[in-house]
This record gives sequence, C-alpha cells and structure tokens, in this order.
Amino acid sequence: MVVIGEHRHTQVHVDLQAIKHNINEEMTRKDPLTELWAVVKANGYGHGIIQVAQAAKQAGATGFCVAVLDEALALRQAGITAPILVLGIVEPEFAAVIAEHDISVAVGSTDWLAQAAAVLAANQVAQPLHVHVALDTGMGRIGFQTPAELADAVNVLRAANSPFDFEGIFTHFATADQADDTYFMHQLSNWKALIAVVDELPRYVHVSNSATSLWHQACNGNVIRFGVALYGLNPSGTELSAPYHLQPALSLTAELAFVKKLARGKSISYGATYTAAQDEWIGTVPIGYADGYERRLQGFHVLVDGQVCEIVGRVCMDQLMVRLPKAYPVGTKVTLVGTDGDQTISLQDVADYCGTIHYEIACGLATRLPRVYTDGESD
Repeated sequence: MVVIGEHRHTQVHVDLQAIKHNINEEMTRKDPLTELWAVVKANGYGHGIIQVAQAAKQAGATGFCVAVLDEALALRQAGITAPILVLGIVEPEFAAVIAEHDISVAVGSTDWLAQAAAVLAANQVAQPLHVHVALDTGMGRIGFQTPAELADAVNVLRAANSPFDFEGIFTHFATADQADDTYFMHQLSNWKALIAVVDELPRYVHVSNSATSLWHQACNGNVIRFGVALYGLNPSGTELSAPYHLQPALSLTAELAFVKKLARGKSISYGATYTAAQDEWIGTVPIGYADGYERRLQGFHVLVDGQVCEIVGRVCMDQLMVRLPKAYPVGTKVTLVGTDGDQTISLQDVADYCGTIHYEIACGLATRLPRVYTDGESD
C-alpha cells in the first residue's frame, strides 16, 4: 500500500499548462512528419505518469516512452491506446503480456528474440510483438554493437512466420547536451554505419532525446523522444541555452508547522551541527529526506513571505528547520521549489547545491508527497 500525505500541508504542484507549453514549442520547431513521443517513465520524472501523459496527448504527443513494462501497463489501464515503447530490456518471459497489450519493446540481442519467440509460441499468442531494435553506438547500455550482429537480428525479425513486428530502430546519444560535440559525432558515425546494413528501415527511426532535438535537430529521425524538456527542464543544466523558453512544471511547497524563538547558544537537529549565534526565530517545516528533500540540503534555503530563509541544522527524515527573519504564524507558506514574490528557487538550484542534476531531484520526490494538478485552460 502506498501512503500519501494528504493530511499534511506539503505538496508537489504540477502545472499541466506548462507541460503543454513545452510540447507546443517543440511541435512548432520539428518537421511536421516527425512524431513527438512523451517520455513519462519514473512516474513522469516525479510529476505523475498518468496526468502528464494525458496532458501530453492533448498537446499533440502521438506516443509514449517508459522504462519498465509496468509503466506501460499503467498507461494502458488508464485508457491510453497510443503507441507505448518500453526503452529498457523487458525479460522475455513476459513476451505474451507485451504482445497482448499492444506494447512495443526495445531489443538488443538475438538470444532475447529466440526466448521471446518460444514464450509467444507456448502461449499461442496471435498478436505480433512490436520490436524496436536498440543500437549501442556509444552509450554502453543496451543494443547491438556491430553490423554483423544487427544483420542477424534483422534476418530473424523478417523471417517467414516471424512472431515479431520490426516496428522501429533507435539509439541514444550520451553527450547531446554538451557543447563539445566530438563524442556525439562519433556516435552519429557509428549509427550511420550500423543502419547501413538494414535494407529497408522500419516505420519508426529515432535517435533524438530532448537534448538531441534541441541542439542537433538535423539528426532527428521521424520520432522525438521528448523527455526532460517536457517538464520545462534544460537537459544540459546551465551549459547550453535552449532554443526556446522551457517552462518548469513543478513546484514544491509546505507550511510552517511550528515557530519558536531560539536563545543564543542553543543548537538544532541531529549532531547539533548548528548553534544560534544570537536569539533567532526558527520555523519547523514538515518535509524531510524521506520525501526526497535531500539531507545534504543543510545550509541551502527556502522562501517564506518572499524572504530567503536558510535551512539550519541537519535535514531530518520528516522535518527541517529554517531561520526566519521574524516571527511568522504557523501555517505560513514555505516554498522549497518555485517562486514567492521576486525570489525563485529552481530544481536546478537545488541540484547545484546537492552536486547532482535536476533529473535526480525531480525523480526522487517521494510518493508520500501528494501531487496537485492545475491546468490554465480549465482553471
């Protein structure tokens, strides 16, 4: 059972209109014949898989990408009938489930094809299993690495009475979000050498994640896997500027649960790592590392009444403390990600302080945090 903190004033807010804005911006740039598939894996990068998928579909997405089979099944159960591609390797023992739910999967070995074919035969599955052949051009995760291996796989897929639908072929670039394109061009060369052995390319040919489409648009195949940019986050962090405004969809707020005056010389939280240098007003905020708000954020800040307030003492599992400029009533809004007055804290700001990327911060926000959705078209 998943427990959500509905009776605590700590929430993730998701602006579905921002999702639509980001898709609309990409739709105006791309070739009209190129499809946009929304990447909604990892619970929509922490934003909510079903709600994001529905908003993306409204904005023009014609397909979806996920990481594990259960995410694809959740989309099907929600009534989504568009193509869904599982980008990770699914165990061949689930081949019948994949085919019966009209889901597409990534394949990186002929052994997988042989095992999946046996499962389909044993279960007398009539529907073909949709396959996207993964090519490892330099990412080093999954996929065929040599022309000979790829040629063998294509022969298996196109053999008489094959139980497979050779629907797509793809790769993933490791450095598309970097200013130095040396390795990107190396991968692109490998991609071209590999696909040269495929006499007739399948329906879907795709290499572009968000970064590739933003900064290497000429490489787009006929599908863009629109991932982190969908959520208004720059794939490169701060290294490259996006060609259009990316509107962040996520904010994170709480309320002051307790306010007290702390006397000079008294300490706060585990390890007593913070000691008040003078009498101070301290507010307790009901969020902690169990919610995905990192313990290492001690010394970072939140916004209260538009004021920057430092996090003092170690972040606890469920609570943290901030130094306030004055006494505020319990229930005063606290912004941990988002804008208050003329101050803004972005996911990038949080990530920079933690020495990581905004992907990790967004994906790490726990399911205990309720997601609250707004949509400018209907609100």
